[in-house]
Amino acid sequence: MFKLHHKAPKNLKNDLLSGLTVAFALVPEAIAFALIAGIEPLVGLYAAFMVGLITAAIGGRPGMISGATGALAVVMVTLVAQHGIQYLFATVILMGLIQISVGVLRLGKFVRLIPHPVMLGFVNGLAIVIFLAQFSQLKVQGVDGNLEWMTGMPLFTMLGLIALTMAIIHFLPKFTKAVPASLMAIIVVTLIVLGLNLDTRVVGDMASVGGGFPEFNIPMIPFTWETLTIIFPYALILAAIGLIESLMTLMLIDELTNTRGQSNRECIGQGAANVVTGFFGGMGGCAMIGQSMINIDSGGRSRLSGISAALLLLIFILFASNLIEMIPLAALIGLMFMVALGTFEWSSFNFLRKIPKSDAFVLVLVSSVTVFADLAIAVITGVIVSALVFAWEKGKLIMAKTYTNEEGSKIYELDGSVFFGSVHNFLQLFTPEEDPDDVIIEFQNSRVVDQSGLEALNSLTEKYAKFGKKLHLRHLSEDCTKLLNKAESIVEISVIEDAYHHLVTDKFDDF
Repeated sequence: MFKLHHKAPKNLKNDLLSGLTVAFALVPEAIAFALIAGIEPLVGLYAAFMVGLITAAIGGRPGMISGATGALAVVMVTLVAQHGIQYLFATVILMGLIQISVGVLRLGKFVRLIPHPVMLGFVNGLAIVIFLAQFSQLKVQGVDGNLEWMTGMPLFTMLGLIALTMAIIHFLPKFTKAVPASLMAIIVVTLIVLGLNLDTRVVGDMASVGGGFPEFNIPMIPFTWETLTIIFPYALILAAIGLIESLMTLMLIDELTNTRGQSNRECIGQGAANVVTGFFGGMGGCAMIGQSMINIDSGGRSRLSGISAALLLLIFILFASNLIEMIPLAALIGLMFMVALGTFEWSSFNFLRKIPKSDAFVLVLVSSVTVFADLAIAVITGVIVSALVFAWEKGKLIMAKTYTNEEGSKIYELDGSVFFGSVHNFLQLFTPEEDPDDVIIEFQNSRVVDQSGLEALNSLTEKYAKFGKKLHLRHLSEDCTKLLNKAESIVEISVIEDAYHHLVTDKFDDF
């Protein structure tokens, strides 16, 4: 129905114009997230500038936009309320150091282990979150000081401007792509509001965006062990959330642009940005999927688009706050609505019934947890459920072909891996009470993967020993042999040599 993604030429004009569009969209988001965290709006704006600039310059994904995000703000609010903003700055610095460590240790590559249903659930859930978050702008402060839904003409005016913004973004690319549709929508709606003197909410109604250049400041906190015990848990959680959201967004942009980002470099870039931000009075941040989508769909592809967005945001703060404060919130709400509609994978409805039920369940689960909890919990939950489903299905695939050789030994030719998910089915394959005195398990098409597999083999040897029978292993791979060697003191297993395979050990005597 809606198609936000369209191809655009990769050039200087598109990068600069998309950067301008993103800068407009960053302002209300940064202010809103700062207010959620219980801090001054400028702290959020400084974070959007510094995190956006540094990650665009040295991060691993050109075209991706970073800044202050709601996923981090909801964690920060408790820390700020209990210990104050100086502890937040110290936490952001420590968060950045953790993220740098993840990149240096090259752990960012593990994002590739995230299954596709989890990725789809992440995208759909985040699209819903972006969509629902915009409705908070349709509330105003009532007489009693509480927030109430807008009514009457102000509401109709706001909805009309939102609809106009969405219509321009949707239809303008069909006629021309000379100027990003999102930027044109913001300009047109702003001119209409000013020209007709319409009474509607503007950016300035949220807070002032004017301020000076961020200043270097070492967090004013006691450098003690007690302080570390306070900030480290928050820093660890924030680092995890920030990296998960950044790396998932990186993967999404990779798919949209048919290019490949550098996950470990992005971890280092995000970490460096947060360290600097903490020293310059910012609330920290990570990748922003909404603004990244705006940038990509406006034609931004290179690092210049992110750098220009950050620098233009700084110019807004220093010199053009009055102009930015005149932008109607309706224009930015309409823009984010279109981002949400374009981000949501509508095709997932078509194949939801065609994919395995377990994948469909994971997709819906991750989407739901993203909406009702947070991104990090959603992704971790999805990965765990997917891993358990895989282990369960893999465990059911272990089989054995049996026959008796010329020496009268019974051969079990295994096919499948012996690990925690398959040990039950593995043990069910054998009949110690009925087998002959000499039994050989053929591992040419099988592997012993973990300690559970070793314990299963040890249990099996004890069962055969109870009947006075011998059990041998043959054709073990090198990794299996090493595993058995390491477990020699806790398992009692016989390995026989084979003329064609020298990957066996003589440390295990028959018993």
